[in-house]
Amino acid sequence: MTSSVREKKIKTNGIWLNVAEKGDKEGPLVLLLHGFPETWYSWRHQIDFLSSKGYHVVAPDLRGYADSDSPPSHESYTVSHLVADVIGLLDHYGTAQAFVAGHDWGAIIGWCMCLFRPDRVKGYISLSVPYTPRDPKLKPSDFFKSFGDGLYISQFQKPGRAEAAFAKHDCLTVMKKFLLMTRTDYVVAPPGTEIIDHLEIPSTIPDWITEEEIQVYADKFQRSGFTGPLNYYRAMDLNWEILAPWQDSKILVPTKFIAGDKDIGNEGPNGTIEYVKGEMFKSVVPNLEIVVIEDGHHFIQQEKSQQVSQEILSLNKLSKTE
Repeated sequence: MTSSVREKKIKTNGIWLNVAEKGDKEGPLVLLLHGFPETWYSWRHQIDFLSSKGYHVVAPDLRGYADSDSPPSHESYTVSHLVADVIGLLDHYGTAQAFVAGHDWGAIIGWCMCLFRPDRVKGYISLSVPYTPRDPKLKPSDFFKSFGDGLYISQFQKPGRAEAAFAKHDCLTVMKKFLLMTRTDYVVAPPGTEIIDHLEIPSTIPDWITEEEIQVYADKFQRSGFTGPLNYYRAMDLNWEILAPWQDSKILVPTKFIAGDKDIGNEGPNGTIEYVKGEMFKSVVPNLEIVVIEDGHHFIQQEKSQQVSQEILSLNKLSKTE
């Protein structure tokens, strides 16, 4: 599996990104954007499946991750930088428009692509993270303070804090704590506890991933560290400022939203699934199809790989390949 994936470095937006690709270079381009804490490898199942259907599949290690460049400052991780990185990939391949799928932080990049450059997105698939309108009066950091210091996002804000906490564990343990998470709340640690210490590892590894596959991630993060990925969280207030001109904009690109019914943040009346099923989401993303996968958790494209792959493929019905 993924044995015929080609990896290469591409210069884009002033940095080098490591990119995995597979499939017919003359086929329609599908761009797959991973989340935290992952690499292009999180899309391994979709890369094989979509390339077998005639698509040219491209999955980068995003800036700050694995074998891509990792600028030191959090100011280099705004959505302006991240969208420009992937637009540069489309330019490199000479592609005017691509299908785009994003998971977690990759989903946020995808939503912003649809806002900033809808002309470059033929159709969009968001996994786990829906588009939410910007609150003009509330910065993200102020909103997250309402959850207390135990919220993982709050703990990720101070440079060095999460890195030091993670370093008390080996990388394989850190990866297991995140990738195998089955919580449906907002992931808040008790007072005085670091989130990485609070997360538990299940007694058995689920059948959708192997120890060897988790080790692939661990090896990459052992070399690259976590500062780049954590810088995405540290740029959230900068993103809020950058997005001000798009305050009341709608996402008009044909879109499919996919999430597991047991994803992080689904719990309670203000959970993600309630928002997704409500009128607000449909009003800001009018050309929308919603797919909720039963017994699916956060790392949905790996856990429910076949179903997610089929759902990505079926977006073609919304936006026909030219």
